[in-house]
Amino acid sequence: MNAAPADQIRLLDVQALDVRLSQLAHKRRTLPEHAEIDTLNADHTQLRDLLIAAQTEESDTAREQTKAEQDVEQVRQRAARDQKRLDSGAVTSPKDLENLQHEIASLAKRQGDLEDIVLEVMERRESVQERAAELTERVESLQAKIGDATSRRDAAAEGIDTEIATVTKEREVIAGTIPADLLGLYDKLRGQQGGIGAARLYQRSCDGCRQELAITELNEVRSAAPDTVVRCENCRRILVRTPESGL
Repeated sequence: MNAAPADQIRLLDVQALDVRLSQLAHKRRTLPEHAEIDTLNADHTQLRDLLIAAQTEESDTAREQTKAEQDVEQVRQRAARDQKRLDSGAVTSPKDLENLQHEIASLAKRQGDLEDIVLEVMERRESVQERAAELTERVESLQAKIGDATSRRDAAAEGIDTEIATVTKEREVIAGTIPADLLGLYDKLRGQQGGIGAARLYQRSCDGCRQELAITELNEVRSAAPDTVVRCENCRRILVRTPESGL
């Protein structure tokens, strides 16, 4: 393949811009805010799960408290009815009176036991409510931190995207002046060689693979016409000659 020396030099300009685009893309992918947001999201998920568990427990405890209070009220109402019968004098049989008094005493004990249960459930519910409130504050705090980190990430990404657009436009302009066959070879090699398709020959070494040319290869490059597109024997990249090639 043949191409004017000036076109080959411009290929190095395109290569430099492609390297810059790769660097910008890597910078965008590895913004520190990405890792920060991932960590915050993981913490947020864990705390949210704990909060949901606490809210579920509070709801269960609330139903348990309601049930216990209903049990107390049922016993209280039954005891009140028995006490009313006792006070009315309608029960005259000594045995019936004794049974009624015994039932009132049993109901009083039962009511006391149930009221103790209510207090115990209320204490548990209060503890769960406090834990849920604390978790709610922590979740809200994390949400604010995630929002802040997301804003910082988006701002940084926007700045990088602006630079990418500028570099991409510059590349399009320069690439548009390079013959299609030379540019096509460069793009093919760039895809095969880790993003580097063309490298300058500097001080008898290939800037692509950092290998010094063997004497026979160096002689071949020396004897090649200026418009000949030469390739590195080691890495097969396009080797661009410059005044600093050491030929």
